Amino acid sequence: MTESRPYLKPIKNKSVVQQVVDGLTQALIEKTIRPGDRIPPEQDLADMFGVSRNSVREAIKILVSFGVLEIKRPEGTFVTKGISDSMIDPLLYGIILEDSESLGALKALREWIDIGIIRLNIIEATDKDIQALKAALAHFKEMTKTEDVEAVFEADNAFHEALSIGTHNSLFAKVAAVTRLLTKEIRYKTIRHMTRNHKLEELYDVHQELYCIIKGRVFNDVEKIIQKSYFYDEGALEE
Repeated sequence: MTESRPYLKPIKNKSVVQQVVDGLTQALIEKTIRPGDRIPPEQDLADMFGVSRNSVREAIKILVSFGVLEIKRPEGTFVTKGISDSMIDPLLYGIILEDSESLGALKALREWIDIGIIRLNIIEATDKDIQALKAALAHFKEMTKTEDVEAVFEADNAFHEALSIGTHNSLFAKVAAVTRLLTKEIRYKTIRHMTRNHKLEELYDVHQELYCIIKGRVFNDVEKIIQKSYFYDEGALEE
């Protein structure tokens, strides 16, 4: 039985549970098992890996918590179809707990994600998406008139959520949501700074530029406008 499943080999050295996780993960990578497939019963997996049934059970629990597997009683355990939030969560916590200087890395991550989102919108956004983005832009403009930092921040989030939807790429949208969460403090400080210095009109203008290049399907100035939209040279992050 093991010969028909080359990823299922007796385990040596490493943590037993982790190697079961690694073995099943490798099977997914190699398409030996696919989304929607039922994996073998615990005892069969234990025999194939040469480990205890308890070790297999713990490995399955880990993959269930990651959103990779799902248990359907009484049918068995299946490979999940599609991408769930629980698959992204470990990445989020890994970044949050990173011990290195992370501000520069976060700024770079934010820029590349934002550039990708705008480019995907230029290619993929439908007329309906562009109308939704236009509505989000109009709401953002109204909120800037209030000079309420919280209201402007929420309107900015809504605008970027509309951009994520316009990508028509669920994985990209989820990574973008994680990036927005990680950069929340940076974005909030920027909006607070622009509000205090009565520069919300400038903030609105750059949002409008993003809308216009998406509507006009123009690639030329994407990077330039994205970089301008951060207002890092305003000193907002130093407050």
